[in-house]
Amino acid sequence: MFARLPLYLRLIRMDKPIGSLLLLWPTLNALWIASNGRPSPSLLVIFIVGTVLMRSAGCAINDYADRDFDRYVKRTESRPLTSGKIRAWEALAIAAALSIVSFLLILPLNSLTKELSVVALFVAGSYPFTKRFFAIPQAYLGIAFGFGIPMAFAAVQNHVPPIAWSMLVANVFWSVAYDTEYAMVDRDDDIKIGIRTSALTFGRFDVAAVMLCYAATLAIYAAIGVMLRFDWLYWAGWAAALGCALYHYTLIRGRERMPCFAAFRHNNWLGGALFAGIAAHYAVSAL
Repeated sequence: MFARLPLYLRLIRMDKPIGSLLLLWPTLNALWIASNGRPSPSLLVIFIVGTVLMRSAGCAINDYADRDFDRYVKRTESRPLTSGKIRAWEALAIAAALSIVSFLLILPLNSLTKELSVVALFVAGSYPFTKRFFAIPQAYLGIAFGFGIPMAFAAVQNHVPPIAWSMLVANVFWSVAYDTEYAMVDRDDDIKIGIRTSALTFGRFDVAAVMLCYAATLAIYAAIGVMLRFDWLYWAGWAAALGCALYHYTLIRGRERMPCFAAFRHNNWLGGALFAGIAAHYAVSAL
């Protein structure tokens, strides 16, 4: 068991925290806005740990669903499951165990949050299979990656206001943007094996589509900033996020594998900039 631990950690991508961060930033945005900048320490712990656990469970399910495809993709051919180093039932067992622990974390929270967690689990578990038939599975991923938003509002306010759903829509656009960049890395391999991705669906308009999705994300956050009367600190964070998006254009316009992957990873800074603006606004307002 202990000898296989490194393989299990690779399965759930503990060596690649970028995925957890891309889930975490929108969730933190929601917690801060829902609580007017004063989320309780217990909620912070629950949502941060829960985000990491559910992302890890999602990775295990994803590798189980793609185990017969990953061996034909340069970037994924050495993953523990598809390379035969661990077995399919082990991946399912790990995903189930992580999901159970995640659910135990939210037991102290209200019933609405628990009900939304069931929906979140279904969306996260079914996402990998949408790549077989859905032309833009990255949009479905955006729902899975963003479901911490309505859950955070439910946990704080015991209801999900319209602003939460608008933030979820923004997350869908953001996910399509960064995961299209990710899919541009595997474009040639995905054509061979028949996987559906937004990079293939958008075709020669992939770069334009990514930038339009960034624009939609930032437009929604701009509307939120106006509606909530955020101060200049928020807008400084928003401007930094805009700068990140423009920088990504310089990376992806040539459609080269490694620059596209670099753009995907750099989305951590875009998400972090938006959260920094929100947190700074509330921190100063509390003084």
